[in-house]
This record gives sequence, structure tokens and C-alpha cells, in this order.
Amino acid sequence: MTASDWRKMLKQLRAKPAILQRFLKHSTPKDRKFGVAARRCERCGRFGAHINKYGIHLCRQCFREMAEELGFKKYS
Repeated sequence: MTASDWRKMLKQLRAKPAILQRFLKHSTPKDRKFGVAARRCERCGRFGAHINKYGIHLCRQCFREMAEELGFKKYS
């Protein structure tokens, strides 16, 4: 189940508190400590191709757009 599906299910279950509690007990996604889903891009929210070095926390696409503003040189 993807994160968007999980949020959609919560929206539907808010009217049914007993079923919502059971759903949260068994179906809540666990917090990720490592792996692809552990970090998101701060700018666009993508999960993959995350640049964590120097505390940047951007995906590669956002990094390419913002590289010159951050003080990096583009060589292409």
C-alpha cells in the first residue's frame, strides 16, 4: 500500500472510530530508518535519487535546477 492510498483510507475511516482504531493498530506504515522511503526531497517530495551530502536533502532533479544558487558549478 502506497503512502497516498494510506492517507485516502484514513479519510474514509474517520466516520467509523472503532474500525479506524483497528486499522491504525494493524495497518499503519512503519517509520523508515533506512532505504529508499527513509528520506524525501524537501522541495518536491520525491523519494528516489536523494542527495543527502552536505545536508542538502534534495532529489537529483531539484539539485540540478538549484545547483548554481547553492554555489555549485554546472559543467554541462
